[in-house]
Amino acid sequence: MTRERPPAEAGTPGRIPPVYRAVMAAAGPIVRWWGRLEVEGLDTVPASGATIIPANHDSAWDPVVIAHAARRRRQIQALAKASLWKNPLLRRILDGMGQIPVRRGQADTDALDAAVQRLASGGCIGIFPEGTRSQGRQLRARSGVGRLAQAVPEARIVCAAVSGTVDIARFPRRPRLKVTFFEPTPPPPGESALELAARLTAELRTVAPVQS
Repeated sequence: MTRERPPAEAGTPGRIPPVYRAVMAAAGPIVRWWGRLEVEGLDTVPASGATIIPANHDSAWDPVVIAHAARRRRQIQALAKASLWKNPLLRRILDGMGQIPVRRGQADTDALDAAVQRLASGGCIGIFPEGTRSQGRQLRARSGVGRLAQAVPEARIVCAAVSGTVDIARFPRRPRLKVTFFEPTPPPPGESALELAARLTAELRTVAPVQS
């Protein structure tokens, strides 16, 4: 039977699971050497405490590249599509990394509750406000990141604009990966969850335009 939620111990703040470390090590040659990763603004990522990292999404490589860019500061527990858990081996890896499955196309309150619990415990949650890969399209923001921020108002928000990831698989063309971490502009009074998500998405796309 497919496990719906990752084990709690994998998401304990301050403890980076061995599986997470192993995946980051395995991804290193692709991300750092082949991808020539450049990282800016890493010092804006808090070393501890509740943190939300919204990011743009153009490639399946985005979560790995962003996590690798932030690895010296934080373990990022990302909200990922639940269909990935259908593969038994991948399920064990994702669970071991403390990732959170979310059912797309519907209001997954279980996933949001799990993310809120991790945040409230001082965790670092990664989320794609656009909900899915852009595939060259300009997508509208979804309210999930805003709802997280409202549920845990003390959480810091640090955006991660990632570019170059769509070129990773275009061998022999070498990509030039870049992750820029930055703090978003201060929220205006009375901003709704959806308005927050739209603002973050717009700021991310200013730094990292849609790739195809």
